[in-house]
Amino acid sequence: MKLDEALDRLHPDVRDAARAAARALSALKIPFAFAGGIAVGAHGHRRLTEDVDFLVGEDAFEHHGPIVTFKSGVPIEVGKVRVDYLSAKVLGPAVEAGLKDPVISDGFPVVSIEILMYMKLVAGRLKDHGDVGELIKAGADVRKVRPWLEAHASDLIETWDELAAAAERERSSR
Repeated sequence: MKLDEALDRLHPDVRDAARAAARALSALKIPFAFAGGIAVGAHGHRRLTEDVDFLVGEDAFEHHGPIVTFKSGVPIEVGKVRVDYLSAKVLGPAVEAGLKDPVISDGFPVVSIEILMYMKLVAGRLKDHGDVGELIKAGADVRKVRPWLEAHASDLIETWDELAAAAERERSSR
């Protein structure tokens, strides 16, 4: 995994925003990991993105009864680049546990391939399913994905198997 390579392929504004937001989260002692398009790039599929996505722990939020806000200092924009946050808690206990032990690449945490694939499958958009296929074709280490899904999200196994089979067919026909 090469986070720096993924960041270096992005527009300088996005790259700088990603690093600045990561430094801000670290300074606030908020558990986080790169997710979204940047994580896809770090796991091996060259993909451009115009925003920065993080998976974050509950320390990123303040709860005021039924109202939830960001903790003071959490950047929602760096320059003109949007920074998005996905709550690990909302995605479930297995994702929360994964945030406690992320993959470290070039000094920053990145979601594991299992959690990234899960997030892409749950999102369900064509673009996200495309990312799943492209990561498989790019050779991302996906041996742990199906067992992880079996243990934590068995409802996604059929979609995973279909996407994995299609990606393998495309890869072998090259």
